[in-house]
Amino acid sequence: MLTLLTKIEVMQERINNNRPFGRGELEELKQYYKVGLTFSSNALEGNSLTESETKVIIEDGLTIGGKPMKDHLEALGHSQAFDYMWSLYKNKEITEKNIKFLHKLFFQGIDEKNAGKYRKRNVIISGSQYNDMIPSPMELTTAMNDFVKDIASKRQQLHPVHFAALIHKEFVFIHPFVDGNGRVARLLMNLALLQDGYPITIIPPVLRPDYIRMLEKAHVDDSEFTQFIAEQILQTQRDYIRLLRI
Repeated sequence: MLTLLTKIEVMQERINNNRPFGRGELEELKQYYKVGLTFSSNALEGNSLTESETKVIIEDGLTIGGKPMKDHLEALGHSQAFDYMWSLYKNKEITEKNIKFLHKLFFQGIDEKNAGKYRKRNVIISGSQYNDMIPSPMELTTAMNDFVKDIASKRQQLHPVHFAALIHKEFVFIHPFVDGNGRVARLLMNLALLQDGYPITIIPPVLRPDYIRMLEKAHVDDSEFTQFIAEQILQTQRDYIRLLRI
């Protein structure tokens, strides 16, 4: 029986063998995943918009009656951050400037004062047993410097799937911003995947309890979390192949 990682590599080879894709195909994929990732990533954090409502807000600029303005701003901000993430996929680096700008684009319509800036207070993550491990504001500069400095070497050492899961996990554990850390973590994970030729990977909101539970457990043992992310990558590859009919 093929291992999960082997299945992913087989699927990735199938995708790579059909490259290059046409400009029209790439643009359609970008729009498809922009809506999908914006909806799912926001929904994981409690945003009430449906996927179709998210699409209307992003693509048509309309508002949805009865839905909070904050939910609209999260959709618009995430779509802008997605576009910036997409613009970086040809690079093979992730910088601190990239990270801060991703957060600024997402958060500026919600809280302009804190958008793109590290928090100046301690945070408490509800339901977590590891709040004492979150860096204090005084420790954030060093923690983020170390995080960014280690990206290149970890990318060389790890399989792209493991690397993407790792930077997601490590960024969330640092929790450098007052809010929006989970969304930035998923954008960074997908940036890492795109830079290594993998498709955008979406975590379905229905899997939120498993996602949160395994991310919490990853403080001690990240094997289940990495497995979970790998499973979502494989599912996205299948969807990618179906969309492109390859």
